[in-house]
Amino acid sequence: MHIKKQRLLTPGPTPLYPKALYAMLGSDLHHRTDDFRGVYKSVLADLKELMGTANDVLVLVASGTGAMEASVTNCFSPGDKVIVCSAGKFGERWGEITKAYGLNVVLLEKPYGQTVSAAEVEKALAANPDVKGVFVQASETSTGASHDVRAMGEAIKKTQAIFVVDAITGLGTQPLDIDGWGLDIVIGGSQKAFMVPPGIAFLSISAKAWALAETAKLPKFYFNLKKEKKNAASGESSWTPATSLMLGMAEALKYIKTLGMDKLIDNAQQLARATRAACAALGLELFSPDSPSGSVTAVKAPAGLDSGVIVKDFKSRFGSIIANGQGSMKGQIFRIAHLGYFDFPDLFAMVAELELILKANGVPVKLGSGVAAVEQAYVEIAIAQKETVNA
Repeated sequence: MHIKKQRLLTPGPTPLYPKALYAMLGSDLHHRTDDFRGVYKSVLADLKELMGTANDVLVLVASGTGAMEASVTNCFSPGDKVIVCSAGKFGERWGEITKAYGLNVVLLEKPYGQTVSAAEVEKALAANPDVKGVFVQASETSTGASHDVRAMGEAIKKTQAIFVVDAITGLGTQPLDIDGWGLDIVIGGSQKAFMVPPGIAFLSISAKAWALAETAKLPKFYFNLKKEKKNAASGESSWTPATSLMLGMAEALKYIKTLGMDKLIDNAQQLARATRAACAALGLELFSPDSPSGSVTAVKAPAGLDSGVIVKDFKSRFGSIIANGQGSMKGQIFRIAHLGYFDFPDLFAMVAELELILKANGVPVKLGSGVAAVEQAYVEIAIAQKETVNA
């Protein structure tokens, strides 16, 4: 037990797709050349295809938060009334961004671990007919919960408001019918299900959102989406792009196209279900049992044990990196990721490590019980898939 391989098991950054990593080595490429313009156009076209939308898709050099800010500054004016759905650390971020730019925020807030319902959004829209935008997370990574964006979209698209969805961990882990559900702005990030390092944010933008952008008066400079749209048409960004990340993204998108976006989503959902089964077998309680996410499973630490101890033991004992709770949940929950370049062998190992860590910290567990639950889930999925193929 002298060699320890680092295993990245967090909900972002996530494990890198090897061919994407190799592609990034070719980044001594000038961005104002036809060679790079071809890469840029292919990334935009593949993102549009994989996101399943006819809307414009743009790429920004930023973390996902940059695209969140861009959605605010490009579509709204000071004093505009908006609804913010907040049920975790990233919902709070929507509140912070919208308030920082002087918007009039109607806050729909739920405790960590719960979600804002579509009925609550519909009620808030009826009470505030002048609302111009609604903001939510598809997957609230800090709590392991998912919002019902489909039902929310059905309510919102009947109004003048645009629906802005942070799908940074939702894309590639749960179904999102952008055009059918009326999701006007959908935000993603490179370091999640798309298997490349942090630094690229992207967003789809509907005609309804562009129409609102025509009257927006908030200041913007670097994150000017109209300018980005104009330049993207010729295969260029407004500013210096992240050439290495774009090369990696191009390769990762090829892989996802070969795999199929539906299978990428199903992979995350399978791992999430198997993880929940393992937690039940080990007597562990989920933090968000009513609306669990496909991107990450949040688990309550056993009574008397700080989740930080579990996180540290994963790294010190096995070289594995999982995530602690965020905000008020730090020390109370730990989070296991399923998005992107994860497979069942990753989960077999992680659950075995968890069993040993719990036992070492005095938690009564039967070694092998969690792993057996994952194995059983694997067998059931394999049988179901074989039956589907033979049908």
